Amino acid sequence: MRTLSDMHTVALATAGHLLHFELGVAYEIFGNPPQEAVDGWYDVRLCGPGPVRVGPFAVEPDHGLDRLAEAGTVILPACADIDEPPPPELVEAVRAAHAAGARIASLCTGAFTLGAAGLLDGRRATTHWAHTAELSARHPRAVVDPDVLYTDNGSVLTAAGKAAAVDLCLHLVHLDHGAAVANAVARRLVMPPHRPGGQAQFVSTPVRVTGDHALASVLAWAMERLDQPLTVTHLARQANTSPRNLARQFRAVTGQTPLRWLLTQRVRRAQELLETTDESVEAVATATGMGTATTLRRQFKRIVGVPPDNYRRSFRASPR
Repeated sequence: MRTLSDMHTVALATAGHLLHFELGVAYEIFGNPPQEAVDGWYDVRLCGPGPVRVGPFAVEPDHGLDRLAEAGTVILPACADIDEPPPPELVEAVRAAHAAGARIASLCTGAFTLGAAGLLDGRRATTHWAHTAELSARHPRAVVDPDVLYTDNGSVLTAAGKAAAVDLCLHLVHLDHGAAVANAVARRLVMPPHRPGGQAQFVSTPVRVTGDHALASVLAWAMERLDQPLTVTHLARQANTSPRNLARQFRAVTGQTPLRWLLTQRVRRAQELLETTDESVEAVATATGMGTATTLRRQFKRIVGVPPDNYRRSFRASPR
């Protein structure tokens, strides 16, 4: 049986005609350890049958597809043309990797390779909203959800479009290394902490918030004050705009209302404190602006799915 340490080997499957963004994002996130990753990082391998087209580029893999079965995590980047069947040798290698116990994650249209391998049968899955109907038609036994950013079935994960590929990669880092390290990677990418998978795909602008974006300083300001009773009025005043205009900007950039975004960040901070400190749930509630342990427990369970105490026990019981 595989252990979590085996999952530090990440194989990027480079076969067929791929899109460069998703491959580049996966390589950037898994190939560059942040300073906070004190317990080791990933060994990233490019695995394919030979040179492949990746957008306008050519990529030379350093391992064959047979090495997918030796990886703990296999990443399937987006394919450029869903009408072009995935290479049979890739499909067989993905099946073999899954049978060997690997965690398989598809980014965007990489889900069609998972479907061809039969790994979406009976599982929730997603892909870019423009292709969810086709994915469902080709693989009717899959439970295709067009309204989420990513799905996590344990050993099989899928992501929607480009920004969601970043979210899923950060989700994997969080699973393996904890919230603090995942947040550090997000900061390096100049992004807010990753969005939960159940959030809707329809965000009118990418989630990336660069230093000159109107919301960049407000997000950073709020993240430093999560222990305080912030309101939309406080945020709007900091942004020098009206609450209504602020709400429009938040919806466009994060896909959430300001208050929903604040609540999500408070819960993410609570996860980090539960993972890295021995503070009581009451103290964590205070440090994250939740007020009381009762409020924290209610919101934490609603967003994360388990109570804070169970989360702490489960995470600390997992090998690093």
